This record gives sequence, C-alpha cells and structure tokens, in this order.
Amino acid sequence: MTTSVKPTSRDTRRLQTRQRILGAAIAEFKRSGMGAADVGAIVTSAGVAHGTFYFHFPTKEHVLLELESREEARMATELTRFLEEPHDMPATLTKVAELVISVEDGLGGLLFKDILALHFSPSRPRHDEVWTDHPMIVLLVGEIDRAQQRGDTHPEVDAFCSAVFFLLGVYGVLSTTSSQTARDIMLRELVATAVRSLEVR
Repeated sequence: MTTSVKPTSRDTRRLQTRQRILGAAIAEFKRSGMGAADVGAIVTSAGVAHGTFYFHFPTKEHVLLELESREEARMATELTRFLEEPHDMPATLTKVAELVISVEDGLGGLLFKDILALHFSPSRPRHDEVWTDHPMIVLLVGEIDRAQQRGDTHPEVDAFCSAVFFLLGVYGVLSTTSSQTARDIMLRELVATAVRSLEVR
C-alpha cells in the first residue's frame, strides 16, 4: 500500500511564490517579448526579490519552458477527450490545428512566437528531450498508427514523421501568416495535403 506525501506549508508557499512569479513573467513577456522583458518589473509585480526569481527560474527561457510544457499538457488533455469520441483523420488534424491556434489566442502573438523560437532553438536549455516527452506528438503518432493498423492509411507511412511534419506545418503557418483569411486557407490546405499523404493509394 502506497502512502501519499502531504505537502508541507513551506512547500505550499514555495509553489504559490512560483505561481506568482510565473504569472508576472507571462504578463511582462506578453507586453515586451521575452528578450526585452525586465526581470525587475517581474519581481516587483510578483512581490519577490531578484534572487527568488532566479531560484525558481535560472533564466527567462526557463519561464517559457514551463509555460510551453503547461500549454502542451492542456492541449493533450483536450485532444485525448476529442479522440474518445467518433472521429476521422481530417477531423483529428483539424482539431490539432485548432488546439495550437488556441495557444496563440491565449498567449498573444508575441509570446507565442517567443515560445516557438525557443522550441526550435539550438540553445534551448534542455538538451536531453526525446519526442516521447511531447504528449501532442505522442497522441498524433498513436492516432496515425491506429489508422494504419485498420488499413486506413498507407502501410509505408511513417507515423512519427507524418505527425511532426504536420505540426511543423501548423507552426509555420501561424508564425509567418498574419492575414486571418490566408491563414485559414493555408491550414485547410495543410490538413487536406496531410490526409492525402496518408491515404492508401
């Protein structure tokens, strides 16, 4: 029988402090972008000392890493719920695109682009990640694998490459297209192209 460890009041206070810093940092990043964000403004807003910020987040990039991880977990939860209902591949890919758009809508264009830039940066603080650390990729790969097992997709399709290429396409459209009309058209065509690439010929 396993016993749960009850967090101490110190642990609770530490978590609350971390949440305040994260919230203040996100607000500052939305205003100024990560590069121009002022740590002094963040700690003033959070009501903590400079050292407390760096205790929780060694760099501003670590704030983005935590935010990215939280947003990805949220998207994965929503996608898991979607996959529990009847669906097909076009609907799944459309849902994935909508979830990524929801991140941009929630964070704003400036902060969203900062997260994307860090995600693909060679100087990203964590270098030991593998694709299975990213639940959205895991879910999409699993969905393509299941479709392949049912005979709905070509047997030679590489599920991992297909999932990653699709997500890269979504990120590319969102980071380079400002016109809503053009973006909608490109995303619809991206979904259609991805579906065609998966089809049994």
